[in-house]
Amino acid sequence: MTDTLTLPRRTEPSRRPHPISGPATGLLLAALVAGLMAALVVGISIGSVNLPLGQVWGVVGAHLTGRGGQADPLFSQVVWEIRTPRALLAALAGAGLSVAGVALQALVRNPLADPYVLGVSSAASLGAVLVPALGSTALAGAFGVTGAAFAAAILSALLVYLLSQRSGRLLDSWLVLTGVAVGYLCAAATTFVQLQLNPTELQGMMFWLMGSVAGASWSDLGVPALLIVSCMAWLALQARALNALMAGEEAAIAIGVPVAALRIGLLVAGSLLTATVVSVVGGIGFIGLMIPHMVRFVVGADHRRVLPVSLLAGALFLVLVDLAARVADRPNELPVGIFTTGLGVPFFLWLLRRRAKGGGHAA
Repeated sequence: MTDTLTLPRRTEPSRRPHPISGPATGLLLAALVAGLMAALVVGISIGSVNLPLGQVWGVVGAHLTGRGGQADPLFSQVVWEIRTPRALLAALAGAGLSVAGVALQALVRNPLADPYVLGVSSAASLGAVLVPALGSTALAGAFGVTGAAFAAAILSALLVYLLSQRSGRLLDSWLVLTGVAVGYLCAAATTFVQLQLNPTELQGMMFWLMGSVAGASWSDLGVPALLIVSCMAWLALQARALNALMAGEEAAIAIGVPVAALRIGLLVAGSLLTATVVSVVGGIGFIGLMIPHMVRFVVGADHRRVLPVSLLAGALFLVLVDLAARVADRPNELPVGIFTTGLGVPFFLWLLRRRAKGGGHAA
């Protein structure tokens, strides 16, 4: 018998029988691309101090055409070295978390799951706080905050995977419960380590733990972009198999889907994406839950549409959230995790209430 997740789930047909498809999906994708471009423009132009749009894009144009040395040094530093990589990193992080959410929701066959259900975020936070706690030791010097967070996140995903098997099968309920347990253990260890930090280190680490793209540099963009493109390409190739898996393991096996290999691939893809994003920008919650679910409500459950729309919607969402974090309390800056949690918790409660009433969109 298939082992299933104990979260509430509806399997009956959706009450929204006609999600958009075909040309309408193409228009939606075009609108999201346009919206993302506009949000990036605004994100680069507006911050704690607003800069004239003409000068901003004069600097960007100069660097794109190889004439960066001719740009004003002050504007060049602010626009090209600080704001542009920051806006792009926000887009990459939002896209990565959204796609990770799609992968892990397909893995456990429940849209109430999110990238943090496996304890990856808590493990990454533990790895990050260990670096200042270890000070100048070889381990801290070799990894740095980003490397230590990534390594801890991958190790936690591997541990959850090993503990969630029974007779060679990956079990939904064990995966979730093991992930929750590992997450709580890492959270407790993180709190203990934080108590060992001095006030200056603790303040900076708390800001990181809440999630922030402040301090982004061009060197932060390469690895996330490569992994997001690679995982997205693989998931797109598996879109039909994901549709079959969401209908149940028996149905997927009946049409020839290699379910065991597919589920391992989903776990690897979701864990890699989450670990990469968290190691760079810290703990930003609820994007992987909110965005895929809202996308399914609009375009339906077909992963051929869900994946690209989720990627663009997540990127647009986090760019806008980061902009809000910069301007809400100028000249101070707030962690983006405050905003995503403030939006995500009411959304999650609404989602639970809606599904309890039988009005949720089938996934």
